[in-house]
Amino acid sequence: MSPVHRTAQRTAPGDRALDSLTFFLDRTSPVPLYYQLAQQLESAIEHGALAPGDLLGNEVDLSVRLGLSRPTVRQAIQSLVDKGLLVRRRGVGTQVVHSQVKRPLELSSLYDDLEAAGQAPTTRVLRAERLPAAAHVAAALGLSEGAEVVVLERLRRTHGRPVAFLCNHLPASLLQLDTERLESTGLYRLMRAAGITLHSARQSIGARSATAEEAALLDEKEGAALLTMQRTAYDDTGRPVEYGAHVYRASLYAFDFQLLVRS
Repeated sequence: MSPVHRTAQRTAPGDRALDSLTFFLDRTSPVPLYYQLAQQLESAIEHGALAPGDLLGNEVDLSVRLGLSRPTVRQAIQSLVDKGLLVRRRGVGTQVVHSQVKRPLELSSLYDDLEAAGQAPTTRVLRAERLPAAAHVAAALGLSEGAEVVVLERLRRTHGRPVAFLCNHLPASLLQLDTERLESTGLYRLMRAAGITLHSARQSIGARSATAEEAALLDEKEGAALLTMQRTAYDDTGRPVEYGAHVYRASLYAFDFQLLVRS
């Protein structure tokens, strides 16, 4: 038998989420059909084809639409429920909850990564001012303690949900920034536009519990799991141009990277 394409057809009034999606189901493949369906649904959620709040209908409806058995559909749905991407609601059916942001470990802007993944990023600037550099900031940027730096604090959202709190320090003389520009695009994009060539970075990743202030900003409970990242970025001359300390909601965010075996 050859692989089949299944386009979901709407049968329930008001249920339009799957109308435009086509599923490629290969019945000759050793990969189980439930896994094929789950992977394609997860991809649709991650890339915004299925948005938070979209309804998928119930399992009986889905099995008819896709030409699959009900147990196959139930297993696919359950795997995404277990990941926190879908939820079953009595009398409503299966609904998209959210997609987890997966960010590659490379020198890139969170804004650019979210935009490329179809996550509709928005930014609210909470703070943008010049202050004397604390000792750890001065050390990261190669400045004297107390030297003037620009301190930026921003709240990054995707699909209207807070996903990260970003605190960045830059040498005061690096470039001119204003709230309007910072809320319309990413910091690294503004740096590139100013002729700054980002070349490399030192980065560390960790995890801890949310403080009360962070929980309020990120719509989490106090003590919820957060991912942390500290990064010092350098331009093509080796000059430190940015020191960032960021926190991310672990329920919505993950770092994604590839490991290579050294010969």
